[in-house]
Amino acid sequence: MKRKTTSNRKAEILSATLELAFEVGPDHVTTGRIAKRLGLSQPAIYKHFPKKQDIWSAIGDTICKRIYQNAEIGKTFDRSPSDRLRHMVMSHLHLVTEYPALPEIMVTRDPTGRLTETRQRILAAMFGFRDTLIACCEELRTAGQLRDGLRPEDSATLLVGLIQSLVLRLILTRDTSHLVEEGERLLNLQLSLFEREGCES
Repeated sequence: MKRKTTSNRKAEILSATLELAFEVGPDHVTTGRIAKRLGLSQPAIYKHFPKKQDIWSAIGDTICKRIYQNAEIGKTFDRSPSDRLRHMVMSHLHLVTEYPALPEIMVTRDPTGRLTETRQRILAAMFGFRDTLIACCEELRTAGQLRDGLRPEDSATLLVGLIQSLVLRLILTRDTSHLVEEGERLLNLQLSLFEREGCES
């Protein structure tokens, strides 16, 4: 059997960690569980990640990169602000579908402190994501397309709230199947309520 490359093995370890984080909670993921999931010994895990924090740091790299990429969608000018908002939110819902442990990584209690740095980085990336939502809503307001009396900051809060409500349902049901389809339906409804009366998006 051909030996796996270091990069492939690292990717497997990260994937197994995220799967376990969703199944048992991030604070209950151990190198022993990761090794068992992959059919490896614990020393084999430490060969690629000398410390458990190194695994979480690598996961933070992966997730933050995707969040920043989603935020960049809102900074392009090849589509309308409304379309950019829609694309940003849907891209984030696809991200959560792919990595359903993400919400719990952000909110779980962390008595060991191993997740602190990763959580802080993800939260910082999400604040940047929200800032871009605000900027797109400000464009709508400037163009006279945002409902009178609706502040861009409040619009962004409503969009983040939509994501959070779907994420809460995910945490309760452990089912990712509703995220994209239900998210798209609710997002289209929310964006239609943002529109200034008599204005076409």
